[in-house]
Amino acid sequence: MGSLIEITRGELQRTANPGKTTILALGKAFPHQLVMQELLVDGYFRNTQCDDPELKQKLARLCKSTTVKTRYVVMSEEILKEYPELGVEGLPTLRQRLEISNKAVTEMATEASVVCIKNWGRPASNITHLVYVSSSEARLPGGDLYLAKALGLNPDVSRVMLYFMGCSGGVAGLRVAKDIAENNPGSRVLLATSETTIIGFKPPNVDRPYDLVGAALFGDGAGAMILGSNPIQGVERPLFELYTAIQHFLPDTEKTIDGQLTEEGIGFKLGRDLPQIIEDNIEGFCTKLMKVVGFSNEEYNKLFWAVHPGGPAILNRLEKRFDLLPEKLTASRRALMDYGNASSNTIVYVLEYMMEEALKNDKKDDSEWGLILAFGPGVTFEGILARKLI
Repeated sequence: MGSLIEITRGELQRTANPGKTTILALGKAFPHQLVMQELLVDGYFRNTQCDDPELKQKLARLCKSTTVKTRYVVMSEEILKEYPELGVEGLPTLRQRLEISNKAVTEMATEASVVCIKNWGRPASNITHLVYVSSSEARLPGGDLYLAKALGLNPDVSRVMLYFMGCSGGVAGLRVAKDIAENNPGSRVLLATSETTIIGFKPPNVDRPYDLVGAALFGDGAGAMILGSNPIQGVERPLFELYTAIQHFLPDTEKTIDGQLTEEGIGFKLGRDLPQIIEDNIEGFCTKLMKVVGFSNEEYNKLFWAVHPGGPAILNRLEKRFDLLPEKLTASRRALMDYGNASSNTIVYVLEYMMEEALKNDKKDDSEWGLILAFGPGVTFEGILARKLI
């Protein structure tokens, strides 16, 4: 289920710097299964045939605290009827999971890319590079090839895959696409992200309380962006300029976000101290980006903030740490509310909401400069100093 957004109001008010990468179009897509958060608990426990009242109450509390209202998921009652072993504890089901997820992520990535290319307004044959991001599949050849084939891209297209980068994958993909675009004049890069939680779907278990966090928070979907430098005037409409990009990992925190691929699928453990770790280290990271163009530590509210919404606790910590005005994280909170944490895809949804706000006549935040941020396994920080061009 794709989503097309058209720019019908507003003019481009700012010009991109020559040679700097710009985001030229966005697109997104979702599976057809829409989950209302208030109905999730009963459905999840019914489908997994679990009748533990204590676990059910815990999940109900988590569902309320996440601020998520709706999500899209690949998992359905039809899939569970075909693969009932997915709802049974301890069975080796990796083959079945990959059977479903490999197909699903390709379909969603294709649909999001088609929407993105339509928004871009140029033919797919003009795409010179492809960056493909996913933590939801494992195969040779990878999803990059199947996506290129589905879109009818030139066989000469240069492909890069980023696998198992988790929530920071989307911004990592932007960083890689930026490097490609700026080192290959005239290139146009398609960045595609696609994720499904089916690879980690498990029945509730009292020994795995962290699984309930995933059940309450994560969603499925795909995102796509076209990037390139020196936009063609009158043909391409640059939305954001990616001025500089950096990555940083925090030593000795690799177990804070711990994922293992086993015979039963992928399992995640999220440390309770993750929001605190991010809060303790984010200021220096952002300062490094801000000082590139002369912003001081007191000017946080002069920037826009496109933050991957890993969860409400992370957004709340950032808002408090930087004393941000409430509207600064509106796009991130909206994306979390409407789609959940969709891993690498979510930054696409945040940027699209930010673009929608920028096109409104009554826009509240007209900041030109801003930060695009995400946090993933490592613990790894991804950050981009960007300009809003609309």
